[in-house]
Amino acid sequence: MMVVMTPDATPAQIEAVVERLEAAGVHAKVMPGELTTAIGAIGDPEGVREMGLEGLPGVDQVIPISRPYKLASSELSHHEPTTFEVDGRRVGGGETFCLIAGPCTVESAEQTREVARVVAAAGASMLRGGAFKPRTSPFSFQGLGLEGLEILADVRAETGLPVVSEMTSASVADRFADAVDVIQVGARNMQNYGLLEVVGKLDKPVLLKRGLSSTLDELLMAADYVLKEGNERVILCERGIRTFDTAMRFTLDVGAVPWLKLHTHLPVIVDPSHASGDRRLVGPLSRAAAAAGADGIIVEVHPDPEVALCDGPQQLFAADFEGFAREVEAHAGLLGRRLA
Repeated sequence: MMVVMTPDATPAQIEAVVERLEAAGVHAKVMPGELTTAIGAIGDPEGVREMGLEGLPGVDQVIPISRPYKLASSELSHHEPTTFEVDGRRVGGGETFCLIAGPCTVESAEQTREVARVVAAAGASMLRGGAFKPRTSPFSFQGLGLEGLEILADVRAETGLPVVSEMTSASVADRFADAVDVIQVGARNMQNYGLLEVVGKLDKPVLLKRGLSSTLDELLMAADYVLKEGNERVILCERGIRTFDTAMRFTLDVGAVPWLKLHTHLPVIVDPSHASGDRRLVGPLSRAAAAAGADGIIVEVHPDPEVALCDGPQQLFAADFEGFAREVEAHAGLLGRRLA
């Protein structure tokens, strides 16, 4: 439900509505507008209706919100598309294109440093790197763990690139808060609601990947778990979904980009590396994402993918990254975007 205040409602009247909602166990989000203020009431709609909020001073009307996701919905957002900066790099807003690149897995300081220097020189705005890797097989390389986080922190200090890395367990939240600039929640944890709540409380931007078999509604409801903790710096990531087709690892849902742009105010990026599983397809899918209106992409890069410890076939050769970046930049430019 959404409580719309009158144009002359006072701060005290707005606060009285918020207190009334929260006393009933309803999450309240105040959204100041140009002419009036709205308050998102996230909870049992029938219970909110029965509260008789229309009788409170300063309340104009109470309007039902149809979407199952509330905080992520553009229906509930009376402001411009969400934008924020990560160490000076702008995310969202329609003017910039965020190029996030780096190794699938941190294997060594030398490997990570080499890739970071290459992607930084080509215009990447952030460095991705996996320290903890959730793998389908328990016998696959699981990442360097805390040692990997330390390497990422050192490379960040050397290159100035903000770091994006996936957090798989709430037990390492404090270490991630120190070492990482953007916390990634992977596809397999998209509906790990306890982890989402912990991540939402860390006061760090969150990159939330769509689950392997999740609908877009479910992605946005997962985002609500982070948003309700007061963290509005959420990036949505389309990374391919499971379909009947086996030509690629997953099917990249390019249509998800414009759909999400219609229904949410959050930035939207695409991961063509995990979608395709094939570096030969990463370029075309990246260009398609840029032309479809994505706010950025996240891709994997390695000095020598043929000897990579994880996902070698989908990682771009570092030596080819400059040319790749220029092609993606040209397609982003079709919509008036420049690299962040």
